[in-house]
Amino acid sequence: MNYQSTRDKSISVSSAHAIKTGLSAEGGLFVPESFPTVSLKEIKELSSKSYNERAYFVLSKFLTDFTEEELKDCIEKAYKKEKFGTSSIAPLYKLSNTTYFLELWHGPTCAFKDMALQILPHLLTTSMKKTKEDKEIVILVATSGDTGKAALEGFRDVNGTRIIVFYPDNGVSEIQKLQMVTQEGNNVNVAAVRGNFDDAQNGVKKIFTDNEYKSLLDRNHFKLSSANSINWGRLVPQIVYYFSAYAELLKNNEITAGDKINVVVPTGNFGNILAAYYAKKMGLPIAKFICASNENNVLTDFINTGIYNKNRDFHTTISPSMDILISSNLERFLYDLTERDDKVITDLMNSLNTKGSYEIPENIKQKMQSEFYAGCCDDAETMATIKKCASEYDYVIDTHTAVAKFVYDKYASETGDKTKTVIASTASPFKFNQSVLIALKDHTAVVGKDEFTLLNELSEESNMQIPKSLYELKDKSIVFDLVCDKDEMHQIVSDFLMVE
Repeated sequence: MNYQSTRDKSISVSSAHAIKTGLSAEGGLFVPESFPTVSLKEIKELSSKSYNERAYFVLSKFLTDFTEEELKDCIEKAYKKEKFGTSSIAPLYKLSNTTYFLELWHGPTCAFKDMALQILPHLLTTSMKKTKEDKEIVILVATSGDTGKAALEGFRDVNGTRIIVFYPDNGVSEIQKLQMVTQEGNNVNVAAVRGNFDDAQNGVKKIFTDNEYKSLLDRNHFKLSSANSINWGRLVPQIVYYFSAYAELLKNNEITAGDKINVVVPTGNFGNILAAYYAKKMGLPIAKFICASNENNVLTDFINTGIYNKNRDFHTTISPSMDILISSNLERFLYDLTERDDKVITDLMNSLNTKGSYEIPENIKQKMQSEFYAGCCDDAETMATIKKCASEYDYVIDTHTAVAKFVYDKYASETGDKTKTVIASTASPFKFNQSVLIALKDHTAVVGKDEFTLLNELSEESNMQIPKSLYELKDKSIVFDLVCDKDEMHQIVSDFLMVE
């Protein structure tokens, strides 16, 4: 299977090339030239298989230039019980007769990004060998909190790679920041950017599209790539866990093969919910996609109106991984909705870059709304949802999962839809311990207490064990204290790579 660009469908490259490159030369995103179809019989057979076997089943349909041995090696290195603390890798928790949490946070950095970023380094290094790449790959990452640490951990000390992560100064939780600035590894670098996530993301995109700068790196034997979800190798592993969730429902006799489910995803960059949409295109029985936003509700407004407008106030919220106004993966979704019209996509993205907004045609809007419901909630509603979930179900969720639960409850109340529903639980509550404790108790519960006291108190309050990787942060030294303006990001990269 080959891959084409959303902005020039005449481009046709192998999956190895798409993964190695990350972004197409003209700025488009790589998508499969077609989607493989999966039968109900095959989906039913997945119920008796392990997560790794399910991963091979899905990934082998997309990464057709990888040998069976290569692909299985990447999967086995990524999804180990020692890394995820459970052989299930992505357990499904039954909250009620209609609602299930897909726990995507059991990996080494306690967030759903581990599901893709534990395997991406292996997919990338394999792709480098397959394409006979002789340059050192430089991974550039803009993060709203979780991708950064997951990427750093995934690429740490991986031969032939270096990784540079930019995060918004004062735009991530204290634990998220600690995870990044204490990162170990001889090929890693971290810098804070004055501004918000979009400033960091735009800075990274500027470097990717600076041909003069890329020529400089090329002369110094460096090649840029990405670990953000613009990279197909980051997005395709996310399709796996939606198949796995359905297989778990079958295995536990919660549904029968062919029954449709709803999927709820808290998202800012649209990648996680796009993976679910792609799973449906392959044949996974999904009825409705419920897109949940925080106060940065650009996606909610877009789905409800057909107008994407980033010209709005940016809110710093207690669900910082969703504090995003430019949803990169929406481009892939629109490419599919427009039946792969690369000219339309190019015009829409140019409009976004020049005016900060675009509007999709009415027929495209109707197609989107037939599949998607969108809602949002503010910090107070997020807090109330955490408290309510704990008191009603004795189950503690983080601030992002709470956004999803609030929007789902609103959807269920408005529609009366009792379809069995899987909610993507995207982070451990311990990553956002201060906000979660305030929600469970009150503000006085956190006053004057450091992060590690809060971790212990949340453990007692929730009857959950503190993730080892978070508890161990207290003994780690600060390695990175760089803070830069967005127009200094080129220089940060040059200094790290020692190029002039």
